[in-house]
Amino acid sequence: MRTTDLFGQPKGLWVLAGTEFWDRISFHGMVAMLVLYMTGDLLLHPDRVATIIGFAPWRAALEATSGALSPQALALQTFGYYYACVTGFPLLGGWIGDRVTGRKIAVGGGAAMMTMGHFALAFDRTFLIALVLLMCGAGLLRGNLSAQIKSLYANGDAREVNAFQYYYLGINFGAAAAPILSGSVAAIWGWHAGFAVAGFGMLIGLATYLAGQRWLTAAQHGARQPTGKRAPLTPGERRRVLGLLMIWPMVVGYWTAQAQIWNVYNIWLRDSVNLDLGGFSVPVPWFQSLDGLAPGLFIPLVLWIWSMQAKRGREPDVLTKLAIGSVIFGLSVGLLAAGPLMANTAGRAPIALPLLFHVTSNFGAMYYAPVILGLYGTRAPESLRGTFVGICMLAVAAGSILSGWMGGLYESLGPAPFWLINAAICTGAGIGILIAAPVLNRLLAQDEA
Repeated sequence: MRTTDLFGQPKGLWVLAGTEFWDRISFHGMVAMLVLYMTGDLLLHPDRVATIIGFAPWRAALEATSGALSPQALALQTFGYYYACVTGFPLLGGWIGDRVTGRKIAVGGGAAMMTMGHFALAFDRTFLIALVLLMCGAGLLRGNLSAQIKSLYANGDAREVNAFQYYYLGINFGAAAAPILSGSVAAIWGWHAGFAVAGFGMLIGLATYLAGQRWLTAAQHGARQPTGKRAPLTPGERRRVLGLLMIWPMVVGYWTAQAQIWNVYNIWLRDSVNLDLGGFSVPVPWFQSLDGLAPGLFIPLVLWIWSMQAKRGREPDVLTKLAIGSVIFGLSVGLLAAGPLMANTAGRAPIALPLLFHVTSNFGAMYYAPVILGLYGTRAPESLRGTFVGICMLAVAAGSILSGWMGGLYESLGPAPFWLINAAICTGAGIGILIAAPVLNRLLAQDEA
């Protein structure tokens, strides 16, 4: 049954986007502060570290494979694994929503767990417990939220093409507001108060989702389905599954570079950029807000560019858009390597460099992030849609783990070589998509032949 429209899209889309907005207020507020909190406060106090439940075994496990770790390297690896689980657990969460609980219960339970996790960050003792709650909650919520979008549209509905762009706006408006809100509160009242802001944001997100249930059909919530009654995949569905799996390694290349912007990039800003503006020191978390503000400008621009190209019959196909986005993002990361060439006498690059990076990288990201989410969200079989949204996010998880491992290279190689390596990985992934496009286009075609 078709829902009533709002701004030309089903109202259910705005319910889902609004829920995602508050999830991102919660998530990005915390993520923008986590590495800075660990490296600038928590891990510098051995007496406090000693009180964290499970921290000694966690550190021993990391050092068993990496050798002795400095507080900074320990923080970067911890963040890498945390971010990997946040982005990888939606694979399991999507399966749970598809096959066990239904999507409504999975989203509600995930939001509740994330709320508890944010508030648990108020105490040193429960630091690792908080991260576990946040990881598990995010898996349930994210594996089942965007997976509901496709069910709002009938097959062939032209509005579906841009639905994920609008949804991505909700993600990024939350990402823009979060670091400013949480970072400002943390600067005035302390880290724990900043984490609390993220917790209240998640509570509002849960309320938004529950209040909007009338605009979401029962079919979206999934249903328990005995394994024996599952319809087998059609030949076309199996072909598309193969295509989605084949493109996955190249998606990892993009997210490896992107994950550094939440990880090592904050350290680089803090230590290598002149953040003084007329006597005011710009808080590092504020830069993360630029990644949320930029899509509000670039998504309309990108949609306009595509519409102009479509009128001339020259709009790029999905894979070409992904390749363009990956190459632009990779070249933007390469800009950061110019920091030493532009440094002042104190060895700090001008603030214009990260600002330029955020402008160019976000333009590339608009060709990539919403497009890859839409690709997995529309080409996956209906019975496995939540699972494949999780597989898409698993690429982010893999990139996050790689980013954490590569954190040690930042200390040993220095900023310029480090950013050039990441630029090469991301740019190479885009070129790889272009090379494989003829095969992938045949596999991903939306017909049943």
